[in-house]
Amino acid sequence: MKQSQQAYRKSESGSALVYILIAIALLAALTVSFMQPSSQQTSSQSGFRTLTEIKGQIDTIRSGIQECVLRYPNGDQDTAINASDPNALKEYPLKPNSAYYSALPASSIPPTAGRLARDIRCPGKNDGTAKNHQPIFGGASGRFLPPAPDLFGEWQYYNGADGVFFWVGTDKSDAFLKTSMDKLDENFGACEADVVDNTASASAQNLDIAGTVQCPARNLCFRVWMVRRTTCP
Repeated sequence: MKQSQQAYRKSESGSALVYILIAIALLAALTVSFMQPSSQQTSSQSGFRTLTEIKGQIDTIRSGIQECVLRYPNGDQDTAINASDPNALKEYPLKPNSAYYSALPASSIPPTAGRLARDIRCPGKNDGTAKNHQPIFGGASGRFLPPAPDLFGEWQYYNGADGVFFWVGTDKSDAFLKTSMDKLDENFGACEADVVDNTASASAQNLDIAGTVQCPARNLCFRVWMVRRTTCP
């Protein structure tokens, strides 16, 4: 009986020691966390917020385009598009500043001054005769694109010889931005998206073969492909 009591006390002592060691380990972890430089914590939080915001907007733009293509799989087959956008994929929305929109009925929306993704439009009916391209984003569609991500410019859109893609860029030098973009890129396939790091260059970097769209000098850009006609690196 006495030996049994001694063994029990030893077991209790061993269990208590384990709990003490666990408590010490937790305290050490908390101490390290609180000792982490506030600037590093802020950078991590900013990076996560940026990654989440951009990923959400990518999903919004991509789903809007995909829904348009599913609803109108033939796009607008008007031969006039061959003159204004000879290399465009007609099954996808044209660039918002296409000259083709100038030839549409007066009730239609004229071309925009730029190629912002928030201005892209669905072609309309499948027979190719309806020239009523309507905005994908806005009150009429019930689908809204949030303001541009913090520290970034607005999303832009391309439909041409290289395929169909949209991209966003920033000229800010915050250290967490490149890390965030690299982590975001990991969510996509090798040919589905890419980081265009032009931060060290004084010249713009072409995003398409013809050089019609570019990532500006000293900018970090992120591009998402819908259709890729060019060879993947």
